[in-house]
Amino acid sequence: MKVSYNWLKDYLDLTTEPAALAEKITRTGIEVAGVTQMSAGLKKIVVGHILSCQPHPDSDHLNVCQVDVGEDEPFQIVCGAPNVAAGQDVIVALPNSRIADNVKIKKGKMRGVASMSMICGLQEIGFADSVVPKAYVDGIFVFPESIEPGTEVYEALGMTDSIIDLDLTANRADAMGMHGVAHEVAAIEDLQPHFETVTVAESDVTTASQISAKVADATLAPSYQLRMVQNVTIQPSPLWLQTRLWHAGIRPINNLVDVTNYMMMTYGQPLHAFDADTLTGTDKQIEVRLAQAGEKLVTLDEAEHELTTEDIVITDGHQPIALAGVMGGLASEITPQTTNVIIEAAIFERTAVRKTAQRHNLRSDASSRFEKGVNVADVQVALDAAAAMMAELGNGQATAGVVSPTQLAPVAKVVEIEAQRINHVLGTDLTVETIITLLNRFGFAVANDEGHLTVTIPARRWDIEIEADVIEEVARLYGYDNLPSTLPTGAMTTGALNATQKALRHTRHFLEGAGLTQAISYALTTPEKAQQFMLRPATATVLDWPMTQDHSDLRMNLITGLLDDAAYNVARKQTDLALYEQGRVFLKTTAEQDRPHELEYVAGLLSGNRQVKSWQVTAEVVDFYTIKGVVDALLASYNLVDDVRYVATSEFAEMHPGRTAAIYVGEILVGFVGQVHPQIAKANHLKETYVFQIDIAQILALPMQTLIAKPAPKFPEVTRDIALQVAESVTNADLVAAIQAKGGQHLVSVQLFDVYAGSHIEAGEKSMAYTLTYLNESATLTEEEVTAAFEKVVAHLIATFDAKVR
Repeated sequence: MKVSYNWLKDYLDLTTEPAALAEKITRTGIEVAGVTQMSAGLKKIVVGHILSCQPHPDSDHLNVCQVDVGEDEPFQIVCGAPNVAAGQDVIVALPNSRIADNVKIKKGKMRGVASMSMICGLQEIGFADSVVPKAYVDGIFVFPESIEPGTEVYEALGMTDSIIDLDLTANRADAMGMHGVAHEVAAIEDLQPHFETVTVAESDVTTASQISAKVADATLAPSYQLRMVQNVTIQPSPLWLQTRLWHAGIRPINNLVDVTNYMMMTYGQPLHAFDADTLTGTDKQIEVRLAQAGEKLVTLDEAEHELTTEDIVITDGHQPIALAGVMGGLASEITPQTTNVIIEAAIFERTAVRKTAQRHNLRSDASSRFEKGVNVADVQVALDAAAAMMAELGNGQATAGVVSPTQLAPVAKVVEIEAQRINHVLGTDLTVETIITLLNRFGFAVANDEGHLTVTIPARRWDIEIEADVIEEVARLYGYDNLPSTLPTGAMTTGALNATQKALRHTRHFLEGAGLTQAISYALTTPEKAQQFMLRPATATVLDWPMTQDHSDLRMNLITGLLDDAAYNVARKQTDLALYEQGRVFLKTTAEQDRPHELEYVAGLLSGNRQVKSWQVTAEVVDFYTIKGVVDALLASYNLVDDVRYVATSEFAEMHPGRTAAIYVGEILVGFVGQVHPQIAKANHLKETYVFQIDIAQILALPMQTLIAKPAPKFPEVTRDIALQVAESVTNADLVAAIQAKGGQHLVSVQLFDVYAGSHIEAGEKSMAYTLTYLNESATLTEEEVTAAFEKVVAHLIATFDAKVR
């Protein structure tokens, strides 16, 4: 909510400077995002009157203008705006002036013609495109009323006003209108707000004789009121109204539409205006109902929407003309030809409004207010004020009376609380009189019966419901800084990580030490991506109301998020990637299960070069064994009791069928590692990419062993090398297990150091060479002991694998 300080002064006798006021507002519970003044940094920008405008002699789109800027002689200015014309009052940046972004304007020539300065559009002096009137978006701004040439533009355009940007939470929707903000600031500054009394000059024609209204179900629109203004003239709004709107972030349209937006900003009550003559039928009936299946509506943004039976619509008795509380229909919009207008003020069922806005992707200022709540007491007041102002600005006549098929009467809420209770919660020692004074400043009536307070809450503060709300109001007005502070008493518990937290932190630190960078992806993804790279079968968890179609399902893997991250980097020429993500996946055993199981996973991705080329080394490309080495070291760091096994698999459809291994700890599947299927990689615009995914939750549930440090051995190691020619189907894991099984008590390590398959070996076979290391920690090993143990290994390998010793 952008709050104009000058507008606020219409209601309050403020003397506090804007920056100081913003600080006070923040300290009482509503955060202020910032205070800005648009004229800051600008200089020498004035109003100019165009005396003449002639085509440039050497251009088909430039014009040479003679402009009165209040000096002795007119300025010659070359201007390329398509809407420039003689007789206009415009914005002129004088020589050596400063416009938006600190741009300095100097004298110059344009295609040989001297130009003293520059005629500006609103954007060039700092206004956003979104608030510039459409007639001036692509050209210069023309003042709608005459202003003395040479006058600085800042005051006329409201640029000297300070704009306080309130960052409102959902529960403080009462401050989404200037009146609500005025009440809040009045309490902070201990002032009394003064608002104008609304009176409507009515014609002899009654509203009921011109239109009728019907609400099919009162729960859809508990309050629905209509007024009518006849014989209006559509024209631009006066400059004061336009400036208030664009400082609030709203684009001025015309005098009638601007009034509805102005009243929304004033009271926080959204209004809508219909062109009465566009309604079909002769009875001119407005009906509020649920949409029928198959009905369609073209909204003001010219988009067609297929409605559902959950959408509340405004109809003319025959067809929809607006989505209730969200956006009007294009067919009934206010146009330059409009002469009779129907003004709508209402309270719509807030949940339905929010769902409709989400369903059709039509979030608006109106829907934001309706879904958070509006002040029941101001519905009729805002309607009357809009009718009076439309009649005044449009030179029309407001018809007599209001058509109102449903109407809510404002009801004050009553909260009873003990003054002692307030002091107990806040830790204060405030007197009853002080508490009553603080509550009175909010406009709350308080009855005191020996410390028992009966607090009457006006309808404009619908966020106050219970005792805690009243206590909060006392605390924030008394000042949080003034509340007493005490140290906690009682036994202190030293903070520490539990076993799971330690393991998760260890995982992150280990992978970062291995050179991987942490990535964080959305937990919401598409249905297709959610069900890829799954460790085990599961049912998807689908959101009822996703923000977008790409965020409809909770993820069941981490790899698709890493692939998205990799694609993002590759698109920006970053091709050497080493990423990991640790997070939760969401798995449901059955579709009927209400809430999914949340499991901790860790996944990694490597692509490109693992060693970058330099003068000293050649580039080395990531391969299967690079990422397997990372996984192997990670799993080893958990000190698991059971052995880790890698089994070749083609079970994972998104992985390369010949370069993927399932990871087992004992007999339990805990993850997989391998190359992403080339088709998946191509779809993500990636080259050869390797990934792993491990179920950390399952790992942590497995038995682990404690490592015990030992001193360095006193006796030497003895090594033996062996080269075995075996069938290609024999794996390294099989050979290592066989060697360890027969290696004896002194065998401490088995290391593969060479693999060969080629012309010197029979087809279908390969050579694998190992180094076996023997160590006796209590004595020196003899040659005979090592040879005997080694020969047992050789014999076992020959017998088991039909191996040939080379």
